[in-house]
Amino acid sequence: MHLKYTSIVLTILLMASGHTLWAQTTNTALERFERQLDQIRMQTRQQANTDVPVDQRLLIDYGASLTLSYAAIDDSTYDTHLFNSYQLQGFVRMNLDGAHNFFARVSSTYRDFHPASDSFDTHGDDWEEFKLDRAVYRFNLGKAIAAQGNQPPITNLIFEGGRQYIHWFTGLVFSDELDGVMLTVNHDKLALIGMAGTSTRRTIDIDSARPNYDTDTHRDFFAGAITYQINEHHTPFVYALYQQDHNDTGNYVDSIYTGTTTVFDYETWYVGVGSQGSLSDQMLYNVEFAYEGGRGMSSPFDSSYSSVTQTKEDVSAWAMAMNLSYQFKSDNYTRIDGEIILASGDGDRVFSTSSSYGGNQPGSNDTAFNAFGSMDTGLAFAPEVSNLMMLRTGISTFPLINHERFKRLQVGANVYLFGKLNENAPIDEDTSDHTFLGVETDIYANWQITNDLSFAARYGIFFGGDALNNKDNPRNFFYTSLTLAF
Repeated sequence: MHLKYTSIVLTILLMASGHTLWAQTTNTALERFERQLDQIRMQTRQQANTDVPVDQRLLIDYGASLTLSYAAIDDSTYDTHLFNSYQLQGFVRMNLDGAHNFFARVSSTYRDFHPASDSFDTHGDDWEEFKLDRAVYRFNLGKAIAAQGNQPPITNLIFEGGRQYIHWFTGLVFSDELDGVMLTVNHDKLALIGMAGTSTRRTIDIDSARPNYDTDTHRDFFAGAITYQINEHHTPFVYALYQQDHNDTGNYVDSIYTGTTTVFDYETWYVGVGSQGSLSDQMLYNVEFAYEGGRGMSSPFDSSYSSVTQTKEDVSAWAMAMNLSYQFKSDNYTRIDGEIILASGDGDRVFSTSSSYGGNQPGSNDTAFNAFGSMDTGLAFAPEVSNLMMLRTGISTFPLINHERFKRLQVGANVYLFGKLNENAPIDEDTSDHTFLGVETDIYANWQITNDLSFAARYGIFFGGDALNNKDNPRNFFYTSLTLAF
């Protein structure tokens, strides 16, 4: 729910994604690539340690890391994308009295495709100059008072501001980078949380048909939440989140397929309820239900691809996610978990569940759930959480915990079943009016070889079901990386 601190040794993973069969093929592939990237980030992210030694008032830490990676990924048209990536990062972290924390990070990435035409945007090899991707200040009032030798108050205040990654509860509605602030007020078992911010301009927007959707995104987000710890096992929550669409980058003119001009505007709000905690000493859970309202632009053409007048229509959609994790009492830290995700779709959308281009028809409510979250939906298929029902089961362990060289080697696997919640509604791939989308198996390994050297590997294979029109062959996903910190 709070800010996800970025690892000192952060493995940035570069992947490719499947293409759709409509006009925005390349853009949708880039959007899926971002979702795949989020999944591996979550699996490999290490938590930064901000504890301060008792005998030290000020801690200053700095360093850098170099990540070398290789990927081979099949897209939805069965083309294999091969590329290497090289990323250099530098960071600085300061901590005063345990109450004032500052973290900043810069990074630069070079992507080398084999051949250059394998790139996501057909522009060939890509070099991203150094950019500031994290700059966060965090203040804890209770720790500041305690550092002066006084008794901390019952009511505490925590402030976080700057360029940060915010994971809102389970991540169903929001999980992304923001330039913004978070304010948390804790009183005994009650917590009030406020969040306000604006998307960074290079955020991948949810509508990949919009011009400059990956280089000039401008959405503002405002949210508030209440949590209450009933006991040591259960903490229910309720929240509201509102996003304003300030994108003004021109209209999409389709001169090849439909001869239409698309106007984009998607401004929505979300209310959610849920709970997180434990059902026993070994079983953890979280559950969240979200309702989406607001307004969005309809498609500029109908199902026969005839031009129609775009109108603003009401959004009325929903989604839910539930996860259970069971930790065995073993030296290997073996864990099994399961997850269910459901999200509504819209049966009168033309061929896209997330875009105005090919989206909702004029004169009807838009019932397709579209949000700004990041959920684990696999690596090879990686569908959006829209018109989706997904079941995942997984296991992970440290198999050689008693072996000195391999004691920090973790291996795991996940199996996913995908379907459309509304068989007559589209996703962002070419589908028929069937339910079953397919099955996927992912395996992974994370190995902290030394304190300064880490290794990661991922393999996923997806087999399409009856609902996918392009399902003749499986889709493979392979990735490996080596990270050196110094």
